[in-house]
Amino acid sequence: MTAPTPRRALLALALAAAAAAAVPAGSASAAGTRGEGGPQGEAERAGDAPGEAAAGAVDNRFWYSYAHWLAGTHHGTAALAGARPGLVIDTPAGRTEYTDPHTAKKGTWEYAVWTSPVHRCAVPGTEAIASWNAHTPAGTWIQVELRATYGSGAVGPWYVMGRWASGDGDVRRTSVDGQTDGSTTVWTDTLAVDAPAKADGVRIAGWQLRLTLHRKPGAAPSPTVWLAGAMVSDVPDRFTVPASAPSGKARELKVPRYSQEVHKGHYPQYDNGGEAWCSPTSSQMTIEYWGRKPAAGDLAWVDSRYPDPQVCHAARSTYDSAYKGCGNWSFNAAYAATYTDLAGVVTRLRSLADVEALIGSGIPVITSLSFRAEELTGAGYGTAGHLMTVVGFTAAGDVVANDPNSPDNTAVRRVYRRREWENAWLRTKRTNSAGKVASGSGGVCYLYAPARPSAVQIAALRAVGVL
Repeated sequence: MTAPTPRRALLALALAAAAAAAVPAGSASAAGTRGEGGPQGEAERAGDAPGEAAAGAVDNRFWYSYAHWLAGTHHGTAALAGARPGLVIDTPAGRTEYTDPHTAKKGTWEYAVWTSPVHRCAVPGTEAIASWNAHTPAGTWIQVELRATYGSGAVGPWYVMGRWASGDGDVRRTSVDGQTDGSTTVWTDTLAVDAPAKADGVRIAGWQLRLTLHRKPGAAPSPTVWLAGAMVSDVPDRFTVPASAPSGKARELKVPRYSQEVHKGHYPQYDNGGEAWCSPTSSQMTIEYWGRKPAAGDLAWVDSRYPDPQVCHAARSTYDSAYKGCGNWSFNAAYAATYTDLAGVVTRLRSLADVEALIGSGIPVITSLSFRAEELTGAGYGTAGHLMTVVGFTAAGDVVANDPNSPDNTAVRRVYRRREWENAWLRTKRTNSAGKVASGSGGVCYLYAPARPSAVQIAALRAVGVL
């Protein structure tokens, strides 16, 4: 079954591409709605941003090279050179106390802060989604904040886009609800303009990122941030999208197939168990496509009677304690990047032609869709938000997808009609089963790939506007 996953597609790959070159502002279009699981009877989940739009321009900017890290403002941090450059604590800027709102556990932490330069958007937008890739040893965690500059020149507040660690032993991974300045609001993983339809409405014209790295006082380990940035999009409302022309080339990537449904009832503390695990299940499939898996010790906590324990691990490792779900888009991309030399980001794409370009370079695309049962032939369910992985195309251009909302692993591979699938993915407005207007995914996706993509992959990522 599908529950709603926080919104936004991960464009993971983009991140670490050509470490030598600065990432130019990309342009791609799409829109997004949150999907997290399998069908959930068209119910809309409280907390999703209203009016998420469809295709429009997208501006991506990520920092990941040594020169990128040097360019920011350091307060106790240092740029780390090497095969995968990063940001670490050098001399802590001070100490702070943090009381975890989900455990009431209070702790004292050393911290250091890096602030990015202001990025001016090539396309002023209505939404921003942050992505980060980091290593957080035990006793460390990071906070990611984003501050928007509006078209009027006014500067918004620093919004927390995530308090994050790869594990949950020190602090609980969490988004922060209730952040707003009357012009924009944070909805789990997305900073959204409150009234984008107004003719004189607010637009995000620029932004800065602030990273705060924490560790236990006097401890040697430091978090390492390898990539951080955001995707800003201007996503107009639409119920239908133009059809893209298929390439005529059949290709299918050998992505492992996992069903979320075989985990029904497993670990209900993580968003009611497997029925709501479409996002981490899709993430795990794609991570394993790239040849990575959790170590045996990472899975020791999973009941030995449960199949595919790595899916349970992915659910726990993406769980957002505030959202109370495993579908936080930024958290899923960050989880993928905890594996050796993998990168992950969230973005939007323009059409299935973009997806075909990525598939052609060997990159699967994790997508978020919303649809009624009769709108996607062969699905057998309707959903207010569901993640599945596109793994290929038929010669006719139909979509080959690993759909985790399947009764078992052997049934995960599906072929969906191109036109139906593309519209369900790219639109930002739809009519739900109750006859009410609801939001649509608008082209959100996650991309995961090697931190150093091949030349062919870099070309594909540039073509779709990620690099």
